[in-house]
Amino acid sequence: MSACISAVQHVRSLRGGSQSHLLVGSDGAFYVTKFRNNPQHVRVLANEMLATRLGQSLGLPMPHVETIEVSEWLIQHCDALHIGLAGRNIPCQGGRQLASFYADQENAGLTHDYLPTNLLETIVNVQDFARVAVLDKWTCNCDGRQAVFSRKTSRSRRYVATFIDQGYCFNAGEWSFPDCPLRGVFANNCVYKDVRGWDAFEPALSRAEGMDANEIWRLAADIPEEWYEGDKDGLNRLVETLYARRSIIRRLISDFRRSSRNPFPNWPTEAV
Repeated sequence: MSACISAVQHVRSLRGGSQSHLLVGSDGAFYVTKFRNNPQHVRVLANEMLATRLGQSLGLPMPHVETIEVSEWLIQHCDALHIGLAGRNIPCQGGRQLASFYADQENAGLTHDYLPTNLLETIVNVQDFARVAVLDKWTCNCDGRQAVFSRKTSRSRRYVATFIDQGYCFNAGEWSFPDCPLRGVFANNCVYKDVRGWDAFEPALSRAEGMDANEIWRLAADIPEEWYEGDKDGLNRLVETLYARRSIIRRLISDFRRSSRNPFPNWPTEAV
């Protein structure tokens, strides 16, 4: 867990329900920044940090998450740093915000948030879509699984997936777990075509099932209190619930397997 960086420049506003902004940090890197007064809920910042760290512990390709300090001076001197609420533009809040390392640091135009089926099927790490389902079912991601796709150079033909936007894990601001088979999964079944059994979810599944409470607490310990409204009891319950839910991850994946989506057509029905 590194020290907080500072925002030094606004680049542009970004699409999405949280109305995030692309900022340059004091370390020279670009960060997708979610603000505390975003339209979704302040807790999506805490969710993003904890769920991303959990995902990284499971070996999933996710962007580094960081705390970024955004000064009132920068907000006052940049008209674009605002949030749209009820037809009005409200200035972004100053202070500590959530920053995710931007996937396209140097190669503008080589990262996309959508690919057609023929390209999805050739993604270098397509197997990670099954593995990220472990995280999404464990944390009850109530959004569809989001990813961006990048190429290292313009000559590269195949894309690599990076999993982003964990804000709706733990049911966004509710910190509850209304499990549903079709929540937290990718929209296109083609990424699951190689799933033929439980081995497809490894090593993420075993790592999640074997994670102890101390490790979960370590990942949550330095989340800024203002990101969860100082509700320490709520954070404690969240960690305890995550620890308990390790035992039902396989059942939740099985519920998805048996759903109307039929996401794993190559997984033999007799396999358990």
